[in-house]
Amino acid sequence: MNQGILFAAGAYAAWGLFPLYFKALQSIPPAQILLHRMLWSLVFLVIVLTWRRQWAWLADVMRRPKVLAGFTASALLLSTNWFIYIWAVNNGRVVDSSLGYFINPLVNVLLGFLLLRERLRPVQWFAVGLAAAGVAWLTWQTGQLPWVALSLAGSFGLYGLLRKTAALGALEGLALETLLLFPLALGYLAVLTMDGSNAFLGASTPQQLLMAAAGPITAIPLLMFAAGARRIPLSLLGMLQYIGPTLQLLLGVWLYHEPFGGARLVGFALIWSALAVYSMEGVWRTWRGRAGAA
Repeated sequence: MNQGILFAAGAYAAWGLFPLYFKALQSIPPAQILLHRMLWSLVFLVIVLTWRRQWAWLADVMRRPKVLAGFTASALLLSTNWFIYIWAVNNGRVVDSSLGYFINPLVNVLLGFLLLRERLRPVQWFAVGLAAAGVAWLTWQTGQLPWVALSLAGSFGLYGLLRKTAALGALEGLALETLLLFPLALGYLAVLTMDGSNAFLGASTPQQLLMAAAGPITAIPLLMFAAGARRIPLSLLGMLQYIGPTLQLLLGVWLYHEPFGGARLVGFALIWSALAVYSMEGVWRTWRGRAGAA
């Protein structure tokens, strides 16, 4: 249990500190950071899978067109989520990106209702309603939808929905997704190189090393998360997931001095209240279930 908590909390903390990494690459266009994240993630995952002698799954997957189609869709959703997040961080929208991951659990609940026909309990409906009120308040105050947060929550929610029913584990799934994206990323980088606009070639050595580090920086938290998820209850995992967006919010406000107060704080407070209601109801049901079993 203690090991699982450390693994899961470490993964969420790493994801919460991602703005520090992408801010260090601010001079590189977001699209090119995304391409290198795809390429170096694949390189790192190939090394890990080779070391673990864990390649038997690939031949089986290549004979299953439906599985390949599902992972192609999840790969596109993942790359969309990555691009929006990188763009948001490097355009002074760290607070907005944190909001996306705060509301992601409630988006997952709503997607389950809409697409999987899962029944929502009254308290869950109340939590979703509170979150919707927070989004409506932020929209009214700013004159536009919080599109960064909604895009991040929606793309990651749909990605999670596809991966929920996927035939592969976390490591193999990410390897297949980056493998499917590899030709696109490599082709685009080749075009940029011929055009003379490949920022990697003109970057300093520290920046080139930082871009190459995208592989382990992407994959290691995922492996930690998978290891933690196997060792601790889902309810505890759900509580730990707020470490990531909380760290992002703190970085956005205290380190990058993004505006946060007044009307914006009211919107966030409504969404935090929704998360508190949703989380406490889940913990209570888990406790009641265990008490009944005992």
